Parts: sequence; C-alpha cells; structure tokens
Amino acid sequence: MNKAFTKETDADTDDDLVSQPLPVGGKNYITPQGYARLRSELLELIDTERPKIVEIVHWAASNGDRSENGDYLYGKKRLREIDRRIRFLTKRLEIAEIVEPAIHHGSDQVFFGATVTYLEDDSVERTITILGIDEAESGHGQVSWMSPVARALLKSRVGDEISLAAPGGMHRLEVMDVQYPARPWESGVGAGHLHVAGPTVQAWGMIRDALITACVRRNPRNADSRWA
Repeated sequence: MNKAFTKETDADTDDDLVSQPLPVGGKNYITPQGYARLRSELLELIDTERPKIVEIVHWAASNGDRSENGDYLYGKKRLREIDRRIRFLTKRLEIAEIVEPAIHHGSDQVFFGATVTYLEDDSVERTITILGIDEAESGHGQVSWMSPVARALLKSRVGDEISLAAPGGMHRLEVMDVQYPARPWESGVGAGHLHVAGPTVQAWGMIRDALITACVRRNPRNADSRWA
C-alpha cells in the first residue's frame, strides 16, 4: 500500500533525526563551508520548503475525509520530517565549533581539515579529507574526525608510521602527504571567512525564534506543527 494512504501514528512525532553522537564534552567541529551548507539548508526549509508543504496540507484538508486523503497524509508526514530536520540542524548549529583548515596551510602535520595521503600496509595508497561529522561524505573521500582512521592520523606528520586497529586486525599507515586549503586572506577571498567558533547557544536561540516567528507570520497555519 502507498505510504500516503497509511494511518498516521504518533510514533515519529517526537523523534529527532538519528545522528552520530558526539563524545561527552566533545565539540562539534566543522569547517566554515560545512557550517554555511547546514545554515543554508535550515533557512531553505524554514523559508521555502515548509510553507509550501503547509499550503498543500491546507488545500488537501479542505477536500474532505482526511483519513483517506493521500495528499493530506503525505503532506503531514513530510511536515514531520521537515520539523525533525529543522530541530536537528538547529541543535547542531548551536553547538558548532567552526575551524578554518587554512590556518595550517603549509604544515606537514595532520589537523582537522587536512587532506592526507597515506600508504596502508606498504601496498594501498589512500587519500582522505578529515572533516566534521555533519559534513563528511564518504563518497567524496571524506571522513569524520571521530572515525578510527582520522583519530589515528591526527597529530602525525609526513613520514610518520602509525598503527590502526581495525576489525580485520592491525594495519600500518605511513603518512605520505598532508595538504590544506590556501589561506583565504592570501587568495583574494575576504578574511571574513576565517572563524574559530560559531554563534553562542543564546544567539542561535534568538535566531531560531526569529525564523519561526517570521514563518508563522507569513502563514499562521504554520503554527499548528511543533517546533521543539
């Protein structure tokens, strides 16, 4: 049966999106580019996607019996997904610690944001970029700074040999090359791209309230769904 015609349940109304947990007391490190992408997604959801779905739900609700109204049921389901994503993004941005990898440009030591080429067991050469847990995409050769290989490589230098414990046993990694993005203030990009910390929790709370208020004012029916 099409999911649009299944009965709504309350099981998924309180669940936030599952995300990779941070270590206790750990920081949510992220690059300026990753932070900008998450912020852009949040604004797009609040400013465009959610109001559009609210309109669809309102239209569908006016068409009669909601229990068998596929457009209505799908719209409500999509609204819950959007609201969960908004909560997730807001929470992650609140605790974000922005780090500019370019400050290490020219260094041969591995820090957050480094692109590292290493030789595994004297046979396989791999290249990875160490990024935040909310921005790393494995399909693009990126790994979270919390991943085992990243933890093993951090603080090492070109020429170092380190050990990596893996399910299949121990592996020996030799660091071959370490690269960082060029410093933006030396490449014609404004120095405003250099950040070391994100907005405070209080600041993000104010931003969040302002965004929600603006969304509700544009369409009062937006107030029907929960935001916290």
